[in-house]
Amino acid sequence: MDKNNLVLEDHLEPILAILKAVIAAPQRLSQKEFTNLLRKYPRPEGGMYSRSQLIQVYREVAGQHGLPPFNDEVLERLRRKPVRTSSGVTPVTVLTKPFPCPGTCIFCPNDVRMPKSYLSDEPGAQRAEQNSFDPYLQTYIRLLTYYNLGHPTDKIEIIVLGGTWSFYPETYQIWFIKRIFDALHDFGKGIDRRAEVEAALEAASQLHPKNNLINVTVHGITLEQSYNQVVQNVYKQEMYRSRELVEEIITGVRERSPIDEFATWEELEAAHLENETAACRAVGLVIETRPDHISEAEVLRIRRLGCTKVQIGFQSLNDDVLRLNKRGHDVAATRRAVKLLRKAGFKIHAHWMPNLYGSTPELDIQDYERMFHDPDFCPDELKVYPCSLIESAELMQRYQDGSWQPYTHEELLHVLTECFMRTPEYCRLTRVIRDIPGTDIVVGNQLTNFRQIVENELKKREQRSPDIRAREIRQQQVSLSDLTLDEVWYKTSCADEVFLQFITRERNIAGFLRLSLPYSDETPLTDELSEAAIIREIHVYGQAVSIGELQPGRAQHLGLGTQLIDHAIEISRQRGYKRLAVISAIGTREYYRKRGFDDGRLYQIMALQPTM
Repeated sequence: MDKNNLVLEDHLEPILAILKAVIAAPQRLSQKEFTNLLRKYPRPEGGMYSRSQLIQVYREVAGQHGLPPFNDEVLERLRRKPVRTSSGVTPVTVLTKPFPCPGTCIFCPNDVRMPKSYLSDEPGAQRAEQNSFDPYLQTYIRLLTYYNLGHPTDKIEIIVLGGTWSFYPETYQIWFIKRIFDALHDFGKGIDRRAEVEAALEAASQLHPKNNLINVTVHGITLEQSYNQVVQNVYKQEMYRSRELVEEIITGVRERSPIDEFATWEELEAAHLENETAACRAVGLVIETRPDHISEAEVLRIRRLGCTKVQIGFQSLNDDVLRLNKRGHDVAATRRAVKLLRKAGFKIHAHWMPNLYGSTPELDIQDYERMFHDPDFCPDELKVYPCSLIESAELMQRYQDGSWQPYTHEELLHVLTECFMRTPEYCRLTRVIRDIPGTDIVVGNQLTNFRQIVENELKKREQRSPDIRAREIRQQQVSLSDLTLDEVWYKTSCADEVFLQFITRERNIAGFLRLSLPYSDETPLTDELSEAAIIREIHVYGQAVSIGELQPGRAQHLGLGTQLIDHAIEISRQRGYKRLAVISAIGTREYYRKRGFDDGRLYQIMALQPTM
C-alpha cells in the first residue's frame, strides 16, 4: 500500500469506522455516498483516505476489531472502478516501443515519442513512456495498481498495442511476450525485480525517461520528414544497440541483462508451461497488426506466441477510401487476412473508422452494413474510431485545402446510432471514440463519452444496441433458471459460425461460446485442425472472481462454461466432425484438460465419438 508514512495505529479508528459503514450498507455505496463517508471520517492530519489505503488496511485487519473475515464481496464494495473487471477478466495493456511502421496513412498521428498511431498524452501511452516501454515494468506496475484498488489479478487478458506488431523483429516479439510472463510470475510470487530492470534501463536504454531527450516534432502540413525517417534517426542508438546485443548474445560473447531484447522460443515455451498453474495466469493474449502483414506463416507464429485474439485495422471496406487515405492495401487484403485468422481460430477484433477522407455519413453506414452482411468480414469485436484530426497527421493538408471536414455532432450521432442498431448480437463494441485528449484534436468531436450519448439517444427511441457489451450482466445476480441457451448461426468465408449464448428474458448475456464449423473444402492451416470444429472463445460474464472461488449467484460459477462446451460437442458431432479443437490461452489449458481436451502443439484437441 502507498501508506504515505501512515502508521496503522494512528489511523485504525477512523478507518475501521469507514469499513464498518461500507459493510453495513444494504448495497454498494455510490461515489457521492462514499465521498461523504470519507469526509465524515477524515485523516487526523486532514484530508481523506484513498481507496487503496482502505483496501490495504482491510486486508490486514479483516476478521479482527469486529470486522468479518476477509471476503471478496467487501473488497468489491471498496474497489474503485469495478467496471474495469466486470467483464470477467482483468485487462493489462502494454505498448511496444517506437519503431518504423509500414503504413503511410494520412489520418495517423506522427508522435515520434510513441509507436505509430499513438499519442504521448493518452493514459496508456503515458504509462508506457514512464516505464521506458519495458514489458516487465508495464505489466508489473499495472498488476500492482489493480491489486491496490481491490481488483483480482489472477485471470489476466494481456493486450499488446503499438504500431504494427508483425513488423517488429521476431526476437523482439518473443522477448516482449516472455517478459510479460516473467512479470506475471514474479507478481504472483511476491517477487519484485523492478529496481533491477529500472537500473539497467537508466544505464543503457535511450528509452529511459532520463535519457530520452527527443524534442523533434512532425508537422502534418509540411511533413518535411516522415515518422519512419525521424524514428530511425533519433532512435538510431537504441536500434543499433538492440541489433548489436542480439548478435553478441547469439554468438555467446555476452550474457543477457533483463532489458536485452532477445529470447528463444524454448524460453518462451518454458514460461508458458509455468503460467499454466501460476497465481497470475494469462487467460487471453492480444496483438494488433495490419491486414497486409497477415500470412499463413505469420498466423502460426503469433499462435505459437500464445495469442488468442488479433486486433486488425479494417479502417474502411471501400477501396476508394483506402486509396485516398494512403492505407497501403485494398479490401481484398482484409478479406484474405480475416479468412486466415478465422481458419486458425483467432478472435477477430476489428478497428473501423467513419469520417475518413473521401467518405460521407451515408457511405459509412453502407460500409458498416457490409462489415456484417459480407461473410468475408463479420468481426467478433469492434472498435469504432471516428477520424480525429491530429496536428502531426498528413490529413491536416486535406483540412487546410477544404477537401476534408469533421462530421458535425449531429452527423456523427446519426452515423453511430445507425451503426449501433446494425451490430449483430455476436459482436462486442469494445470501444467507441478513441481516448485522445481534447488538447490534441485540432477540430471535430472531443467528447469521449459518445457511447453514452448514443445509448441515451437509443433510449429515447425505446431501443438499445444488440451488441454484447450493451447486454452484459455485469454485477447482476443470476441463477440457471433465469437463463436460456440461444443459438445465432451465420456464414463466413471459410466456416459456419455458431454463437451460443446464455441469456435472460431481456436478452442480457451471462456467457457465450464461439464455435467454428469449417467447410469441408477448406484446407486447414495445420494438421492439428484437420477434420476439427474449433472453439474460438468461451467467456462467462460478471465481475471477475478469483480462480477456485465460489460466489453464489455469480455467472462465473454457474457451470455455464461446461454446459457451453457440452453443447458445442453435440453440434460438432451432429455435423460430422471427428475432433473438436480449442484455441486456448496459456492460462486456460488446465481448464480445458479437466474437460477432456488433450494438448497439441498449438491447440488442445478432443476426439469426438460419432453419433449413433
